[in-house]
Amino acid sequence: MPSQKHTGRILVVDDEANARLALADLLKEEGYKVETAADAFKALGKMEAFAPHVVLTDLKMPGMDGIELMEKIHASQTPVSVVVMTAFGAVESAVSAMRKGASDYLVKPINFDELLIVLSRTLEREFLRRETAELRKRIDDRLDRKNIIGNSAEMNEVFEVVEQVAGSRASVLLEGESGTGKELVAEAIHQRSPRRHKPFIKLHCAALAESLLESELFGHERGAFTGAVARKDGRFHIADGGTLFLDEIGEISPSVQVKLLRFLQEHEFERVGGNETIRVDVRVVAATNRDLKAEVERGKFREDLYYRLNVINLKLPPLRERRDDVLPLAEHFLDIYSKANDKSIVRMSADCAEKLRSYDWPGNVRELENAVERAVVMCRGPELEASHLPGSVVPHVKEGVPAIPGTTIDEIERYAILETLESTGGSTSQAAAILGMSVRKIQYKIRSYGEAPKSGTAAIED
Repeated sequence: MPSQKHTGRILVVDDEANARLALADLLKEEGYKVETAADAFKALGKMEAFAPHVVLTDLKMPGMDGIELMEKIHASQTPVSVVVMTAFGAVESAVSAMRKGASDYLVKPINFDELLIVLSRTLEREFLRRETAELRKRIDDRLDRKNIIGNSAEMNEVFEVVEQVAGSRASVLLEGESGTGKELVAEAIHQRSPRRHKPFIKLHCAALAESLLESELFGHERGAFTGAVARKDGRFHIADGGTLFLDEIGEISPSVQVKLLRFLQEHEFERVGGNETIRVDVRVVAATNRDLKAEVERGKFREDLYYRLNVINLKLPPLRERRDDVLPLAEHFLDIYSKANDKSIVRMSADCAEKLRSYDWPGNVRELENAVERAVVMCRGPELEASHLPGSVVPHVKEGVPAIPGTTIDEIERYAILETLESTGGSTSQAAAILGMSVRKIQYKIRSYGEAPKSGTAAIED
């Protein structure tokens, strides 16, 4: 009985019949799926149908040797790991095969325990390679032009610029309101660049205090400040060779602006509390929902840093300026959240579609996504109705809500805040963007009302 302690498909290639069959039988007993081939030509004929994870091949074979076989396998559409076998006196040939791309080699006569160790190690690397390739393909698919929803003229212009600038080393500044997809565009730039196999590192500048932001960007030495118990590499160091996406760049303090400017000019920095100068190769893509040019004129943002960041400028249009994209986006989110909630919602009503298209979406794509998710949860049938949409999109007359005549401004404000928070799942930052209020004001109002949004999710700052 097979032990089943090993998994994987192995193709054994050897012109010596006894050796080939003996290896195949032993590997089958260990639980491997095994096919054999008497020469390299037969092996190539079995590659597509059997799809091996590892090819275990003799080096010396008539017609086509193991190295030629390996080169043809590596040149194919689906390259796999190759382990070569050679006689004791031909180890130099095995070393040459390793230089040309073999994963490992074994000396004949084969030590079966050693073979199992080599195969286990090779399969582990092969499975990791395939998993990495699959994850990268998923990222590529997600960021493919046809999968980033938006067919309006405005978004087509954005995509054209992305394709044009991705291959350069220039800094890019993405400007646009919250929720317009700046992070997705930044990642698309990285994935289309020569840096795509290196890290794509993100940092939300507004989420950190000045001292923490400096440490996150540049790292720190042990003892640099209270709590710095060990050396830490910053995001610039981690992103070496890749791309660093700095979101809400307009929020950084003057002192951090100076250090960021120095990096953009000289590509070097020191850790907080350190003297060692570190050089890295990092492309910076920054994003902001502020008017940085106006911030420069007000003295709030350094002019020289602005121009260093703004080598390539890309403005992302708000959703209200590309209404042709609203329904394709809504249908995309409807499909996603119907599957996520195990629902069979196949369409949206004409009234629902009209309400979505006519709404201004101050929270942009993020608000639209939240609205569709909420509607999917509320929907009980196969069709999404306008009544399933949040009250911020389609105001509903509800019990306890007074008519506008005679209603105080405070009552209207209270209703608007609670309904908007319900539609955003309790997110105070999204509600603030939708209502044009500060996060702190909404949090203060919620405390004064003494109740959470109807969704039951506590109002939080995100």
